[in-house]
Amino acid sequence: MAGMAMGPLKENFQKLLDDARLQLAHPDALLHLAVVGLLTGLAAGGIIVLFRLAVEGVQGMMLPGGAPENYEALSGWWRLLLPLAGGVLIGWIFRWNKGDDNVLGVTKVLERMAYHQGRMSWRSVMLQFAGAATAIIAGHSVGREGPHVYLGAASGSLLGQHLKLPHNAIRTLVACGSAAGIAASFNTPLAGVIFSLEVIMLEYTVASFIPVILAAVSATMLSNAVFGSEPAFRAVFETMSLAEMPLVLLLGLAAGTLSALFNHLVENIAQQSQRQPFWLRTALAGLLLGIFGVLVPQVMGIGYDTVNAALNGSLAFSLLLIILTAKLLATSTAIGLGIPGGMIGPALFMGAMLGGLVAMLGDYLPFGAVVSSPAFYVLIGMGAMMGASLQAPLAALAAMMELSYHPDIIMPGMLAIVVAGLVSKRGFNKDSLFIAMLRANGMDYDTNPVLQAMRRVGVASKMRRNFARTRGNLSRAEAILLLKDEPGWLVIENEQAARYLMPAVDLARYMEESDTDEIELEQIPAQRYQLTAIHLQATLQEAMDKLEQSGAEAIYVEQPTSPGASRIRGILTRGHIESAYRL
Repeated sequence: MAGMAMGPLKENFQKLLDDARLQLAHPDALLHLAVVGLLTGLAAGGIIVLFRLAVEGVQGMMLPGGAPENYEALSGWWRLLLPLAGGVLIGWIFRWNKGDDNVLGVTKVLERMAYHQGRMSWRSVMLQFAGAATAIIAGHSVGREGPHVYLGAASGSLLGQHLKLPHNAIRTLVACGSAAGIAASFNTPLAGVIFSLEVIMLEYTVASFIPVILAAVSATMLSNAVFGSEPAFRAVFETMSLAEMPLVLLLGLAAGTLSALFNHLVENIAQQSQRQPFWLRTALAGLLLGIFGVLVPQVMGIGYDTVNAALNGSLAFSLLLIILTAKLLATSTAIGLGIPGGMIGPALFMGAMLGGLVAMLGDYLPFGAVVSSPAFYVLIGMGAMMGASLQAPLAALAAMMELSYHPDIIMPGMLAIVVAGLVSKRGFNKDSLFIAMLRANGMDYDTNPVLQAMRRVGVASKMRRNFARTRGNLSRAEAILLLKDEPGWLVIENEQAARYLMPAVDLARYMEESDTDEIELEQIPAQRYQLTAIHLQATLQEAMDKLEQSGAEAIYVEQPTSPGASRIRGILTRGHIESAYRL
């Protein structure tokens, strides 16, 4: 009896799921996107919490005093050998890799969005988790937010794939997971939302905002429940004077120049080292970081303790300059040689050191004495460096606001971020770090607005369902029966597959003009479109690509029903696709 009762329940659930998939093929399915966005945020928050617990737990047991960032207390030999061992171990972890997962973090998310409709695999998740955790524990000069973004994005992707959602919905879930990653990294949900829309999705729509916001909020709540709600950085400062605006402008110019140099070093090191085996690159990165760690131990690890020291104004000018130079070289080497980890954290670190330097320079420049505390310039330097390096000004401004909880920082922060972005982009012709890394690995990232519009829409939302299937030859009585339901299109099939498409009106016109009893659909005067197949999950962009690659003129949308079997759910011509994205 129980089995009999479960049968209808399973059928009803499957019907609801099928209806939800069709709804999610529309770019404005707000309610359905909100639900899966919330689920993605919880899943992403869970795996990010697990990652942080694993990393900080090992650091607490390994480092003196149990402090996760206390690499400075290690002896010189340990600071040399620990990163080297980490680089060798990372090369060993990736030894089974076929080469497609050596680019990780946010760069990998962009690559999957550009070339694979946001689809990710469990294998790459395991590699990212193990590789990035090893890198951070070993003290490499990388951040945790890159792995967080990737793990969050992968959570959304795997959830969408498990539910067999259309690819446009999977892309939205990837954006939801990315927002969750940034939000949980710094306790900055608003910055996470804007980063996801500005860098990952490249769009601002209501349908994008709602699920991404829910994902960021749910991930932040989960992270706060485990680690508390304290911000990553602690800053208290006085309101600035307008007389200090020239100094803020100078900071923006310096941050733009530094970010361009950072991007240039990362890109060139990555390009020059591509021909070397991955294990050799990570081992070399470990050795070089070990040398930097011996000389300037503050460059090891994520470095939030050093950033907080700069915010408090407790670092001397010469030390700030040494740390900044060493961090620039150490991070460029680590990222360029393939150490898995984030680039946002190091950019914030370098911006903090630069801000501290400019604050101290203010007393010796003709602009007048600095009224604000060093923390003011440190925070602005962090935002300017992040915005210019990533070419994400709004995300950088939001992060700066959430980290400071001080509205007076908005206006000078906007000036510094815009100036820094212009200097890096227009003055030195540098794209974001993520795009630079994609190009260094032989890939490109097309932000064509037409492609973006087509990626937002699933074929299921635009396919025509008013079609009938028929064989190529039929009697007049069969033709009359075929046209009885007034289909718009006829899918002509043989024993193997659908062969071509024709308007039903052409058959109706022929029957009016002829009284023949046997009709050969291949012989009558009519428009005919060569057909190719595409999956129900595909986007309009995938459909257009399929037409270009196959040389066909129309597509039939199929849904697998069992292994080796499928059914046709709808049809699309090139004209249907073009009219859909022009609206």
